[in-house]
Amino acid sequence: MILIGAAVLAAVVLLGGGAVAATYALRDRYEVPTADLFGSPTPSPSASPSPTPSPTPEPGADITGPLTVLIVGIDTRESVPDWEPHADAVTILHIPRGLTKGYLFSLPRDLVVDIPAFPKSGYRGGRTKLTHAMSYGSRRGKAKPSPAQGFQLLAQTVSRYTGIKRFDAGVVINFRGFRKLVDAVGGIDLYVDQKVTSIHLNKSGRGLSSGGSPMVYEVGNRHLNGWQALDYSRQRYLKGGDYTRQRHHQQLIRAVLTKVGSLSLAKNPVEVDRVLRAVGDAFVFDGRGRKPIDFAYALSGLSPSSLTLVGLPGSGVGRGGDYLGEQLTAEGRKFISELRAGRADAYLAAHPKLLIKR
Repeated sequence: MILIGAAVLAAVVLLGGGAVAATYALRDRYEVPTADLFGSPTPSPSASPSPTPSPTPEPGADITGPLTVLIVGIDTRESVPDWEPHADAVTILHIPRGLTKGYLFSLPRDLVVDIPAFPKSGYRGGRTKLTHAMSYGSRRGKAKPSPAQGFQLLAQTVSRYTGIKRFDAGVVINFRGFRKLVDAVGGIDLYVDQKVTSIHLNKSGRGLSSGGSPMVYEVGNRHLNGWQALDYSRQRYLKGGDYTRQRHHQQLIRAVLTKVGSLSLAKNPVEVDRVLRAVGDAFVFDGRGRKPIDFAYALSGLSPSSLTLVGLPGSGVGRGGDYLGEQLTAEGRKFISELRAGRADAYLAAHPKLLIKR
């Protein structure tokens, strides 16, 4: 989802001569919430900064890639102060050197992994579902659980599992933020690839306990508003289970990016103002010392059509009759190692079933 915010900000760059001043003004007005998501505080500036070159380079001019971003959607219960957040969606965006294309793939929330010990929260480590890493890491004794601290343990866990040693940026998104963002861009257009009947909401967007028929998403091209997009993305009791839900998450990310690109924000300051208000409240960001605007400039050439969506296959694992979680197949695990080695295109050409077409 960092790309959503980046795409909105990058649109301002298209204004031309006055773009730099306009973008800096917007940056100062809409400060994206940030936090330490990796447990590595940003180093303090040098006491003797080097002279600023003239002319001043654009923000992010030295970002050339490759970049790897960890994007986590969390399940929060805002009405429950001590609720421990769960990692509801874990998505990785990898952008090779040159920043002109990217790969988006997800890990199952129930993936069985080794979660390392985490002294900050008192967790001793263990082998369990990936989603729990966020919960176990968020604990702070009697204080309110911290999603940012939970992200730190989740990032360490994902790094161990995938072999990705470093993430260049991290993003945490909650349900409310995603819903507001979709509404801010006027909804999204999406191809629904299988009939989905909601287990959460009725056709009015209210909980099923309030009565009324469940919301149904029929196959075909559909326009979804914020609550519909969020509800659709949360359904996992479908054919294909959580692997279908992962596919839907990735399709939604691309759909939002496509909609943002179609708004011609650079020609409409009012739209820029309105959407940035929503984006500024949609996520928590950590660019390891870099501001979101740096990524916005650097990724201005990355379009939705240049994103390759990848579905990693897996299956359930258990002991006796007990379900323990999910595991990726050898084919899915191999994609991650080939991605790290810079051979993703060749691997996908040999394994086309991993590609998500729509």
